[in-house]
Amino acid sequence: MTKRRSRGDGGLHWDTKRQRWIAEATIGWKPDGKRITKKGSGKTKTEAKNKLKEVLRDLDDGLGVGQHGYTVASATAAWLKTGLPNRDEETVKNCTSLANTHIVPELGKRRLRELTADEVDDWLADRSKLVARSTLIKLLSILRRIIRRAQARDLVKRNVALLCEVPAAKDGRPSKSLTLEQASRLLDAATATRMHAYIVVSLLTGARTEEMRALTWDHVDLKGSPYADPPRPPSIEVWRSVRERGDTKTRKSRRTLRLPERCVDALTEHLQQQEIAMATVGDRWRHHNLVFCTSIGTELDAANVRRAFRRVVALTPGLNAADWTPRELRHSFVSLLSASGVQIEQISQLVGHKSTQVTETVYRHELRPVLTEGAEAMDEILPRNR
Repeated sequence: MTKRRSRGDGGLHWDTKRQRWIAEATIGWKPDGKRITKKGSGKTKTEAKNKLKEVLRDLDDGLGVGQHGYTVASATAAWLKTGLPNRDEETVKNCTSLANTHIVPELGKRRLRELTADEVDDWLADRSKLVARSTLIKLLSILRRIIRRAQARDLVKRNVALLCEVPAAKDGRPSKSLTLEQASRLLDAATATRMHAYIVVSLLTGARTEEMRALTWDHVDLKGSPYADPPRPPSIEVWRSVRERGDTKTRKSRRTLRLPERCVDALTEHLQQQEIAMATVGDRWRHHNLVFCTSIGTELDAANVRRAFRRVVALTPGLNAADWTPRELRHSFVSLLSASGVQIEQISQLVGHKSTQVTETVYRHELRPVLTEGAEAMDEILPRNR
């Protein structure tokens, strides 16, 4: 006589319509008294029973029961739709591009609950041949967040991506700094171009490109208040950026900087040229009050700035346009100040960093071919025998 299953062990029956064995388990009850069931199917009794055992084992472990057909592509689409609330538009765009370029084509068809750490390791190793380590770190972070969202909704038991580490990847393009001589030649080459004021201000104040593109004339004081108490020099208020809601990158990034004299001259000339452009364009001018804008007053995007900057670099003797980007003006600001003897704590405040660590390890580049301080000090401490 066939042994009857105990209550809560689930059931097993043949589905004529689907032509498959169905394993079914009751995992709880709804407020209206109806059962909450989860089902698994298989072509054989054994396959269906094994899926039933897996369901019961998950219940014993206090884990939710994931969907067998839920793929990495499905989880990725769900995360992109609801997993990036209150993020900057550019951040959402970048995450979407990375996920659709590197995750969905390679792992998308894999069932999420069957994805293994070995498969993620293999995927990372394959991607490491194509992208820089920084991009690889972003990819693993995105995959972890995708799986974490599914895990929170009982669609997968564990986050296998947490068991994986980023392998060595191909080297990205290292940031660098202009030397004093290169910076002087670049400023000379920019003199007769539309990028003159942009390059001067960026190089001499260390403002980020995203802060420069959002700068308005309301936040620029070209005259200062020499008779105020205390006197106020010409300055710019770096209070905005092109990020979502106009916030700066961090709280410390919101700062007011004194303008060097060369910046005052460049911005004064730039304002005059902009007034001429407004009169020439007439009604087509868009009055956003931006300091750096397009020919009709609209906001510049990163590609606009990069192309215009590289055209100036191409005019600079000794520099290759393909080797330089606008953000390296900020690196040059830090490196030139450090080489001139300014303390790293002061430089960190000027560029709006949370601490000196990023300023020192990422932005400061040694411009001197030979360090002499140690030898000079030791010559005084332990001079040669005369």
